[in-house]
Amino acid sequence: MDAVALQLKGISKRFPGMLAVDNVDLDVRVGEVHALMGENGAGKSTLMKTLTGLFNDYVGSIQIGGQDVRLQSPADAIAHGIGMVYQELSLARPVTIAENLFAGCLPTNRLGLVDRKAMLKNARRCLAHVSLDMDPLKTVEEISQHEAQLVEIAKVLAKKPCILILDEPTSALSREEVRRLFDIIRDLKRRGLAILYISHHIPEVFEIADRVTVLRDGRKIGTHDIHEMTPASLVKMMVGQSINEFYDQREAQMGAVALAVSHLTRYGFFHDVSFQLREGEILGMVGLCGAGRTELARSLCGLDPIHHGEVRLFGEALPPGNYPYAVRKGLVYLSEDRKVDGLFLRLSVMQNLLAALLPARSRAGIYVSRNDASFTQRYLEELGIGAPSPETEVGALSGGNQQKVLLGKWLATRPRVLILDEPTRGVDVKAKRRIHETVIAMADQGTAILLITSDLPELVGMSDRALVMRNGRLIGGMRKDELSEESALLAANGHGGLASG
Repeated sequence: MDAVALQLKGISKRFPGMLAVDNVDLDVRVGEVHALMGENGAGKSTLMKTLTGLFNDYVGSIQIGGQDVRLQSPADAIAHGIGMVYQELSLARPVTIAENLFAGCLPTNRLGLVDRKAMLKNARRCLAHVSLDMDPLKTVEEISQHEAQLVEIAKVLAKKPCILILDEPTSALSREEVRRLFDIIRDLKRRGLAILYISHHIPEVFEIADRVTVLRDGRKIGTHDIHEMTPASLVKMMVGQSINEFYDQREAQMGAVALAVSHLTRYGFFHDVSFQLREGEILGMVGLCGAGRTELARSLCGLDPIHHGEVRLFGEALPPGNYPYAVRKGLVYLSEDRKVDGLFLRLSVMQNLLAALLPARSRAGIYVSRNDASFTQRYLEELGIGAPSPETEVGALSGGNQQKVLLGKWLATRPRVLILDEPTRGVDVKAKRRIHETVIAMADQGTAILLITSDLPELVGMSDRALVMRNGRLIGGMRKDELSEESALLAANGHGGLASG
């Protein structure tokens, strides 16, 4: 693993008024998984866009296989063996897998027509490289998210790269799907690919990477063999502070029962779920993928139906399937997928922050402005939303800033009960810290919070107690003094003693 596939020397990229990447050196070896980490704004995306030919006005030198190259366009990058799998997949969903794999380079016969036989043969060969055995004539919308991720990787591999860049490849995958993806990455590594792996997920980096490079504020902080690092030292490199500062101990001051759930059932999703959530409490909920946590949350707030049971908000029975009513009464839900059903990506930060207030601020169907600019500025400052202006499109913001806008949108309603579904998924460490501070402050002010998270350190660090779901059933709970990453994971897998939920 000594041969160097890629070497960057003194790479800098400047935007008007900002040096986004500052004199960065980086090398990736043949047959290596090299993790690239850093908070949002650290320079990772800019560096990768330079490497893939999207920014051609960089300073510094790039060597591939020991040869100096100048990458002027994405076509240049592909021609020199660089392939990138982006976090947001580039597949056309109504189109077949085969056509997606060879978009722009479909095989043709002597008459110039598409050679379907050759296309299907080549498609099956490409899919085999990522351990997919499926009909290439299926459309992408017929397959799962995990399968689509693998098709995206196969599409890049079809161009025979020597350097593969993976950007947050596990953000939408279950634990089992992550394991299968890592098996494929290890196979690609054995075949000699140099893999640059970008992720916010620290446990994954320790599982899959050989070395790790950390960027902060556009500069390289350091490169280390992964076995020389610990999660604490890695976090400190990224943000300049200890991991112990992330989860300050708090004594919850709990009040009255805010949410009472009795024998709640939605057939096929969850069954006979009962629990209580009190004012000022952060109640964690843990479970493996498919346990029914998100489905339960959506039914609690009225987005999805209930077949049996009752939800009471401060003693009042909530009508099932009526989310607008729940919001008016103070129960809101922060979706796990901010881009699909959380935010309006083409609207401004201001419009998104005000979106949940439209019914309350409208008269006869006409919106009545009430200090919108100062209202927006308040949330920009309180949540630390990094937007050039309130008029900036939300889709142009980083993932962490989008998540803070989504949180601000629901905080603006002044909720009494807040359901958070994976509130820090896909965000950097600093954004996570800001979100945690906001959530704790709300709990301290009396808001009742149900925290659904797959991030075990977050679950343990934030929760006053935790409930465990498995196969659609609430199987028990853990007090604060019983809660640890190990105990939570064992409980989610059906092991260990649990108290009643």
